[in-house]
Amino acid sequence: MIETHALEKKYRSCGALKGLSLSVPRGSAFALVGANGAGKTTLIKILMNLIQPTSGTAEVMAVDSRRLSPEQFRCIGYVSENQELPTRLSVVAYLKYLRPFYTDWDLTLEREFLAQFRLPTDRKIQDLSHGMRVKLALICALAFRPTLLILDEPFSGLDPLVRDELMEGLAAHAGHMTILISSHELTEVEGFATDIGFLDKGKLLFQESMETLADRIQQVTVTVERQGALNGKKPDSWLDFRQVGNVLTFVDTQFSECDLGERIRSRIDGVRGIDVQPMSLRSIFTSISRATRQEQG
Repeated sequence: MIETHALEKKYRSCGALKGLSLSVPRGSAFALVGANGAGKTTLIKILMNLIQPTSGTAEVMAVDSRRLSPEQFRCIGYVSENQELPTRLSVVAYLKYLRPFYTDWDLTLEREFLAQFRLPTDRKIQDLSHGMRVKLALICALAFRPTLLILDEPFSGLDPLVRDELMEGLAAHAGHMTILISSHELTEVEGFATDIGFLDKGKLLFQESMETLADRIQQVTVTVERQGALNGKKPDSWLDFRQVGNVLTFVDTQFSECDLGERIRSRIDGVRGIDVQPMSLRSIFTSISRATRQEQG
């Protein structure tokens, strides 16, 4: 659904995107995660043809993003953290204004969302809370049943209850859409995303399915007979390696159950026990980000 190849975006001497090659599978809920300033919004603005790349290409629905036509945009829903709405219009007036632009606008779905999100239709947008404005923006992006939904930090600054309401509404009506959602709040996408891409300072560290990521990266605890049990250099795939007393812990980024004990004993002497635990998305992101910064000096 989305493909970028060697995508670059420079602002004077600063590189916001650095050779980014990304693929968002059709029908996926793809989470683009990274710290603030990682390049997520820059990428999304290029995909929406709001800004131009310095070099490289970006395709949306097999069309160069710089050549997206009104026909393609009628298939794309877009919600941004800083999206501006016509504040002097009421909710109902704004929805009435938008409907003619979309031939597939579903009035029944619009009404379902208004009821679910409990939006006061007669109130002016300028009098809505931040959470209500985000709800309205999401309704406007979903009521015409888009093929592609792009969400740029949509739930930033919302209280947990409103965030949960929006995620539930999004999940319930996802249907056959492809969804690209950027976020630095990992807990809000962990149970929703099917695929994930990690951005760091404009570079894509990796992308893969959530299932593969959860299987590949595990927290390993090894109990040993004595301190200093590591013989030689640890593998590069072991992150956050620590030893406290006779307990060693590390994050294995290339975990495999096959010959696990044998592989650990080839690196660590006097192994008495091995325990493996799954990791949360936040813990995975923290470990990988810390290791990347150490490599960069």
